[in-house]
Amino acid sequence: MSSPHIQILDDARTLYVRGAEEIAHIAGEAICTHGEFRLCLAGGATPAATYELLATRFSHSIDWSEVQFFWGDERCVPPDHPASNFAMAYRTLLASLPLRPEQVHRISGESAPAEGAALYEQELKRAFSLGAAEFPRFDLVLLGLGENRHTASLFPGNAAIGESRRLAVAVEVDAEQPNRITITPPVINSAQRVMFLVAGDSKADAVRDVIAGPRDPGRFPAQIVAPANGEIIWLLDRAAAKCLPER
Repeated sequence: MSSPHIQILDDARTLYVRGAEEIAHIAGEAICTHGEFRLCLAGGATPAATYELLATRFSHSIDWSEVQFFWGDERCVPPDHPASNFAMAYRTLLASLPLRPEQVHRISGESAPAEGAALYEQELKRAFSLGAAEFPRFDLVLLGLGENRHTASLFPGNAAIGESRRLAVAVEVDAEQPNRITITPPVINSAQRVMFLVAGDSKADAVRDVIAGPRDPGRFPAQIVAPANGEIIWLLDRAAAKCLPER
């Protein structure tokens, strides 16, 4: 695994723009290389602001007809619920794009959690033409970081942190909307690129612990992100990066 590539931007707005620029660049590279861009979306406020830029300022920078949209996690709510990650992505990005239905691979949050996880695992296997014991290779997985050091819906102490065979699992977490479905560490770590988008003072301690703290994924689940044949990009604003050691 290569060392994380850390970019520190002056403020949150600059971070949102850089995030959109990076996504557009990676999309173009992927489409030129193998004809499509397989993107795994994250929830949260920082990705939402980046999605809005992709739908407006950067709308002509990506050939959207060649993008396949997936999700890293979902709350177990209907797709039009205010807490739904799909609903957020649809509102900020997808609704503005000329997409075909088959380009959108959402997690069935309205299903029972175990059933929704099994359905999403089947969809990943179908969309990536996977064989037994194979994992999808996303061109880009977008991730956020919680104040409790979680990413996707991999929360401290959750058994999903140690999952090594499944593609998606149902989890119960200590948060609003406790029932969720998440992709697993081997799915994240099979990606070509993983990009964290993190902004704000409230995330500074978490950023320090995950990037520079002792290795303890049970306490700091985002440390489990370590693609063997991929790249990790951290986009941070100065507030989120303020507790990092001097580089």
